[in-house]
Amino acid sequence: MTNAVISPNEALQQFFGFKAFKGEQEAIVQSVLDGKDTFVIMPTGGGKSLCYQLPALMSEGTAIVVSPLIALMKNQVDLLRSFGGEDGVAHFLNSSLTRNQAVKVKEDILSGVTKLLYVAPESLTKKENVEFLSDIKISFFAIDEAHCISEWGHDFRPEYRRLRTIFDEIKRVPVIALTATATEKVQEDILKNLDIPGASVFKASFNRPNLYYEVRPKKDVVREIIRYVKQNSGRSGIIYCLSRKKVEEIAETLQVNGIKALPYHAGMDAAQRANFQDRFLMEDVDVIVATIAFGMGIDKPDVRFVIHHDIPKSLESYYQETGRAGRDGGEGKCITFYSYKDIEKLEKFLQGKPVAEQEIGKQLLADTVSYAETGMCRRKYLLHYFGEELPGDNCGACDNCLNPKEYFEAQDDLALVLAAVKESKERHKARFICDLLTGQDTSEIKNYKGDKLKAYRAGSDHEPQHWMAVIRQANVGGFLHKDIETYGNLSLTPEGKAFLKKPVPITFTKERERADDDTPDDDVVLNGKGGGAADERLMAMLKDLRHAEAKKRKLAPYVLFQDPSLEEMTMRYPITLEELTNITGVGAGKAQKFGKPFVELIERYVEENEIERPEEETVVRSVVKKSSNKVHIIQNIDKRLSLESIAKAKGLNMGELIDEMETIVSSGTKLDINYHLDEVLDEDAQEEIMDYFREAESDSIEEASKEFDGEYSDEELRLMRLKFMSEVAN
Repeated sequence: MTNAVISPNEALQQFFGFKAFKGEQEAIVQSVLDGKDTFVIMPTGGGKSLCYQLPALMSEGTAIVVSPLIALMKNQVDLLRSFGGEDGVAHFLNSSLTRNQAVKVKEDILSGVTKLLYVAPESLTKKENVEFLSDIKISFFAIDEAHCISEWGHDFRPEYRRLRTIFDEIKRVPVIALTATATEKVQEDILKNLDIPGASVFKASFNRPNLYYEVRPKKDVVREIIRYVKQNSGRSGIIYCLSRKKVEEIAETLQVNGIKALPYHAGMDAAQRANFQDRFLMEDVDVIVATIAFGMGIDKPDVRFVIHHDIPKSLESYYQETGRAGRDGGEGKCITFYSYKDIEKLEKFLQGKPVAEQEIGKQLLADTVSYAETGMCRRKYLLHYFGEELPGDNCGACDNCLNPKEYFEAQDDLALVLAAVKESKERHKARFICDLLTGQDTSEIKNYKGDKLKAYRAGSDHEPQHWMAVIRQANVGGFLHKDIETYGNLSLTPEGKAFLKKPVPITFTKERERADDDTPDDDVVLNGKGGGAADERLMAMLKDLRHAEAKKRKLAPYVLFQDPSLEEMTMRYPITLEELTNITGVGAGKAQKFGKPFVELIERYVEENEIERPEEETVVRSVVKKSSNKVHIIQNIDKRLSLESIAKAKGLNMGELIDEMETIVSSGTKLDINYHLDEVLDEDAQEEIMDYFREAESDSIEEASKEFDGEYSDEELRLMRLKFMSEVAN
């Protein structure tokens, strides 16, 4: 295992069977191998765990991985073992182990077999564990979910703040910290707390171009939600509410209005929650109404809308929850209903908490209010919050950019705000500056003698909201800096000082009067950012047909045709089975087995709507090159030769042989590998996995592995998927 001579690319192929790294994975792995402290900010699904697993497998000694959840640890360990190494290659050390199991773990570490040891922060504090770890060779420390370190993170855990002290007690080795969402403040906090100021930082973009952001006034909200869901009939969506009571209420209202919806919250029992989640994945229901308890373990790729009935308490939560839309790269609409009363409710929840926690909570809420009330590009504002700058002022995919905005000449107003910040010694928040300019008689103005300053009442010709809008845009525009450490005090940046010395013409966006704006924007069409269907009406009909056919055959809809195949049908309008085989992802076998009702529906649709079909040009389908091994594999499987000897004869490993077999099956050829499966899996296990693929929303091996909690190896699951696709889809 400790073959440090091979390159990361060779190791990736050898250990995980992947041919190429994703994004910056290779540079991150190299940084860890070079013994550098490393910090990784990568949105969910970007492949974070591989960034520490691969260097651990390639390095001498054992990597210590700190992870917050026992379930996550077990999952990771089982996955690593399934990649074909010895069982001892990965272990976890936590309170769930018996004494004998803990002894076995330590034996494997001492013998040099274990490359990764997963621990909970609490286990690290135990004296016996600290003593044991001090005596072994540690390659590096990895901290997963590193935002738990920061009080400014959305999932703060006090025990994470002690990690550096414990690490130092054990020994000083390189550290890699990883997280999926972190503002600049949280990033600083992590680096500071772990004492790795010079770490190599790798940050993937937070921009999700396929998501559309909109904030609506909270008027007639239930009627608005029903109208919106009905206009998006047949599409999957999630509606988030803050309370369990509201979840039940909205779900029930949707049901009586003929919408297929179910509730989901932590007050329901686990079996019912699992059942409702499965029904959503299987498309028996279109909408889940949920508290934030929903979504943590779900990866449904085609959620087309996420509606917030109540605004979340931080922009990090908002980003995470809206991020569940459009994971397949298709359309995702994020609609939020906003009322300042909700913010006041959330502020009440903060009462009784320690003062520092209240201040942090209020600051996070203030950022959420700014986002909801701003008239500038929402995407630009959101990315700025995460420390990323979006070029230009119009993203073309948020309500503020798609609806004509009013601009105003802001040169004098900006100069006035900057002068007020400077004159009040750069030690106040935005609210104080607004009160100062409009001449409010607040206790803070009196305490700091604001009424004696030149700026007092200098902007009384405008409302406080106007000045708040100027401050917001000055902040995003780089003229002001908002200091998080002091809970939002404003100071001038070099650009701000230069502007104050020599003001120049500049335009800002006028804020909208949102309270009276009751016109829904449901008819907004995203230019070029739709779900990919050229004919939305036909797409809806094809999806309905797929759902009905799948139900009739007791199959998951994806087994018939996946969304990209249906989308291509709406562009090409195939009306014969032969034409259908020109559609990507549809082989002759699949067309023969499932195609008839689809081409009949398309033919009727074309006639009724007098559609001119594109002249059938010769289609060059991008298929995997015909494998030179194809005939060899088919013949030898027919002869029932062992898969090991079939692979060996062609110089392949088992993973590569399965790749070849998958290519054969996806092109429509059946392979009977029952003789091999009967040797490796008993009848009950085979039946259990077949049942899973019959019901599953997607054919993802990663999801299957999660479902079975690592009980079966990836190889076993891939072979069973081959059997399933051979017997059911071909």
